[in-house]
Amino acid sequence: MVVWQVQQPLKGSNHDFKYRLYCGRRGKCLVRYDNEDGKGDHRHYGDREEAYPYVSLEQLILDFLNDVKRLKR
Repeated sequence: MVVWQVQQPLKGSNHDFKYRLYCGRRGKCLVRYDNEDGKGDHRHYGDREEAYPYVSLEQLILDFLNDVKRLKR
C-alpha cells in the first residue's frame, strides 16, 4: 500500500490523495485500488476494472483489505 498526499486532487478524483493498494501472487494482480490522473478512482479485481466510489482514506483501506480477505477464502 502506498498513499501520497497531493496539493490538489488528480483529474477525476475529488480528494487530495494519490494511492496504489496492490495484492498479487506470482506476478499476477489479484486486486488493486488506484487512481490515475484523468482516470480517477477505480479498482481492479481479477480481470475486471470498475469505478471505485471514494468516501475516505480509512474506507478505501478497509475496502481493499476486505477484498484481500475474500481472495483467501
